[in-house]
Amino acid sequence: MLAAGMAPMFIPARLLGAEAPSKLLRIGCIGTGRMGTGNMRSAIGLGKQCRSRIVAVCDANRNRSQIAKAMAESAGRELHGESAAEIRIHDDHRELLAREDIDGVIICTPDFSHAFIAMDAARAGKGIYLEKPLTHTIAEGQALVKTVRKHGVVLQTGSQQRSSTHFHRVCWLVRNGRIGTLKHIEVTNPPDHGFGRPDLMPVPENLDYLRWMGPTTDEPYAEDRVHPQDDPELKGRPGWLQIEKYCRGMITGWGAHTYDIAQWGLGTDFDSGPVEITAEAEFPDRGLFDVHTRYSGEAVYANGVIMKSGTGEDGAIRFIGSDGWLGVQRGKFSAGDPAILREQPEGGIELATSNNHIGNFLDCLRSGKDPIAPVEIGHRSNTVSVLHHIAMKLGRKIKWNPATEQITDDAAAAAMLGRVYRDGYSLPI
Repeated sequence: MLAAGMAPMFIPARLLGAEAPSKLLRIGCIGTGRMGTGNMRSAIGLGKQCRSRIVAVCDANRNRSQIAKAMAESAGRELHGESAAEIRIHDDHRELLAREDIDGVIICTPDFSHAFIAMDAARAGKGIYLEKPLTHTIAEGQALVKTVRKHGVVLQTGSQQRSSTHFHRVCWLVRNGRIGTLKHIEVTNPPDHGFGRPDLMPVPENLDYLRWMGPTTDEPYAEDRVHPQDDPELKGRPGWLQIEKYCRGMITGWGAHTYDIAQWGLGTDFDSGPVEITAEAEFPDRGLFDVHTRYSGEAVYANGVIMKSGTGEDGAIRFIGSDGWLGVQRGKFSAGDPAILREQPEGGIELATSNNHIGNFLDCLRSGKDPIAPVEIGHRSNTVSVLHHIAMKLGRKIKWNPATEQITDDAAAAAMLGRVYRDGYSLPI
């Protein structure tokens, strides 16, 4: 799905030529924590089907790189035999990206470093699978869209619900008028909880803390600021997910999924968005953890559709039209008239399809086609999340121009489209 006049995707030269279909896609993993190793395992499982292998891992925590290397080598040999390539560890993502034999990367670092690592990957000509939310700020999203399109690389946003039949079918039904004229959308996301211990301690020898902080400004080390150290299975939820300097909390963590589906059903996912946003939230004292807990918000679109969202069930979306309603969340959907759910999504307004999100990325890396969740869609979905966050922090209505991608008539709010970086980091103009 390319916008008019958009350049075709870059296909690595190594994959071109008479033997191209048989050549192996070689993938590196940047960020090998809980989500990173989960995505890595999924990619390994697709190795035979997609003719791909994981060949490199990179993390600021050397222990995590070593655990991921062992996981990948064990799983790779079990699935593909001794011919599976040995995994090489890189301490610096730029070293991994400099390898000419790598075709694509799976990036699962903390939110605040997404944009800079992904832009480095685009400039290196690598295909990118980037975990959601796409970026930490709207300005970073704008810069990443330009960089990806300038260098013509594939980017798949990790919005895996796009590759689920439940979400696809409901959005197709809504877009094709099966509930009449769309009037309202209801979205719920779970709250955050817990307490972040501010106890300061020496930086572990296995952690390159300066590299972990990346573009953010310096903060003293505390384990709850980063991620659990004693976590051999890499399943512990990292503390940075609840620290606003690094992540905005569930408004982007889950909002990147739910607002994405809401906009898919509304048809504003590629190049549009709401025009007004209001939100309020609770920010209780939770030590290091300072993201919101419960929240409520409202977004108004130019066509009059109103989307209300707030704390509730994990990732539930309901579309309400003039002639009925449709609801969807992971693994299930519902409708005022269940009969319409049996209709197959064929004809009418067609939506892109995929039955495996990482598989779709690997297929597009080989073909050069746009994936089901390209950079523009990841950016526009995250924009809705971040605008809600700005509104809840300021406590007032935000007016947004989705064509110019700017906040209007509010200098303080407009200043929150970006952030302050460490020396040596800046967004391309």
